[in-house]
Amino acid sequence: MPPRRSRTADIEKLRVELIELLNKLPPVLRSGSLRDKARALAPAFHHIRDMGSSLMPMPGRQSGRKRVLEYLRRHVGQVVHTDELMVVAGIGDYARRIRELRVEAGWPIVSGYTVSELRADLIEEGVAAEELPPPMDPHEYKLTADEPNEATARRWKIANGIRNSEGGVQDKLLRYFQANVGQQVTSEELRYVAKDATEWARRSRELRTEEGWPVTTRFSGDPTLPVGVYVLSEDKRAPAHDRHINEKTRRAVLKRDGFRCREKNCGWPDGYDRDLDRRFLEAHHLNYHANKGSNDPDNLVTLCNICHDEVHRTHHLDLAPPP
Repeated sequence: MPPRRSRTADIEKLRVELIELLNKLPPVLRSGSLRDKARALAPAFHHIRDMGSSLMPMPGRQSGRKRVLEYLRRHVGQVVHTDELMVVAGIGDYARRIRELRVEAGWPIVSGYTVSELRADLIEEGVAAEELPPPMDPHEYKLTADEPNEATARRWKIANGIRNSEGGVQDKLLRYFQANVGQQVTSEELRYVAKDATEWARRSRELRTEEGWPVTTRFSGDPTLPVGVYVLSEDKRAPAHDRHINEKTRRAVLKRDGFRCREKNCGWPDGYDRDLDRRFLEAHHLNYHANKGSNDPDNLVTLCNICHDEVHRTHHLDLAPPP
């Protein structure tokens, strides 16, 4: 027999019927066999699910997925617990329906699991508490916009292919970034590509700090980005000698220089245009690493990647004074 689907009906009628069912339970629960008890509880269980499905009047026979979406859309920007979604869905696999809304339709649904893992990584990176995203329970969700995004849906399809391919977490994340150069990708997408591995945030950060890929975030080169959004500025690694500057040192240099390019005629991010200009801040050795220059802050200066490339090509740098 196929699983029983929840039904919608007059909620008051369902409530009265539920009370009648509950009033019949005591004798069975006191003296019945285990199987008698399970069978007696089943109708009450179905009635509760039917009541949840009937909370939101919707035309026609609506699926659990549509009920979940409608509930989230009525609470855009608000944190919603899985218990609420379980009730209104009227189905057991509501979590799968949430994934479908993200992956198949591009609905921007944030999960508490992803937020918790992102916060842990940002704390490890040294981001100040007031700049962290608000905490969420792992069993909570939030719809951040009242419409799906076609570009996001296309990226999810790419993510699905990479997720199911061979390779480690960092390799998959890099391939996903390379498939979306210059585009904003979310922490939810990266977690999905990593097959929900908890180290997705740390591996994403290591692509920048240890492997030299220009992965930009709000805290590493582009303060205009929302928290939890990543951009691979270009499909090009930093020179080998620049890849292993200690992250704490690199951040200290960027902070000292006011998160601005120190090339006198640049000053990025003044006049920054997100769609046309994807410059990324890097630490440049005044005395080149190849000439045994140190990684100490006094030997480092902040440059955008465009000026950094130009300085290495021409060996000329006109420094603006520090802020």
